[in-house]
Amino acid sequence: MEGGDVSTLDPAGLRTARTQAGLTQAQLAQAVGVSRKTINTIENGVFIPSTLLALKLARALDSAVETLFALAPEDRSENQ
Repeated sequence: MEGGDVSTLDPAGLRTARTQAGLTQAQLAQAVGVSRKTINTIENGVFIPSTLLALKLARALDSAVETLFALAPEDRSENQ
């Protein structure tokens, strides 16, 4: 993801995993040590999390990073 182009990341899996886990944004934020606003901005595609934060989110949700975050379909072919 060069240049931090937010439009290339699809964070839909994060919201899905969080709600399936029965967690609020605030609860997930507390579990990984960030603000609720940070979780909200990630879920809305405004902010791309660091690798460390993505790994913490995956651990907190007992999920793979690839399940939480995916490249948008049009960008998957760039590196192939």
